Amino acid sequence: MSFGMYLGDIVRRVLLKMAEEAEFFGDTVPPKLRIPFILRTPDMSAMHHDTSSDLNVVGKKLRDILEIDNTSLKMRKIVVELCDIVSVRGARLAAAAIFGILRKLGRDTVKAGEKQKSVIALDGGLFEHYTKFRTCMEKTLKELMGKEAAETIGIEHSNDGSGIGAALLAASQSQYVGSEES
Repeated sequence: MSFGMYLGDIVRRVLLKMAEEAEFFGDTVPPKLRIPFILRTPDMSAMHHDTSSDLNVVGKKLRDILEIDNTSLKMRKIVVELCDIVSVRGARLAAAAIFGILRKLGRDTVKAGEKQKSVIALDGGLFEHYTKFRTCMEKTLKELMGKEAAETIGIEHSNDGSGIGAALLAASQSQYVGSEES
């Protein structure tokens, strides 16, 4: 539960806990907070990227999606901070997973005399549209790899990554039909 489909719901769950245990939204818990997946990751991203002085995007999302009215600027700032915490957690987990794969492949270090370059192709709206997530993930991967090794890695967005990955896997496992007959 750390990527695109789940990040918004993680924020919802934390807001629900804050409402239940700390009366963050007042005496009553807003009923919409109890609905799983009502807060989607694109909504969370919009709140996280809100740079307006009064955080009006945050206020509008809370009102339109969760039916929470009359939020103070302080409350909206806390929601933005929560979005930051959840996205950083997800981005760092993603970077750790990528690093683990690179390490397994032996691509986590620079070998003397080699100029290997690895390109990581990622698909999905989370990487494509959630700028703060993408930036944190790339920064964390560089931290894990070290400066020299990080220069040998490229991360690119790939449309239809699932289809391309399946085709590459199938191609790498295929054999020439005629080679067995020779």
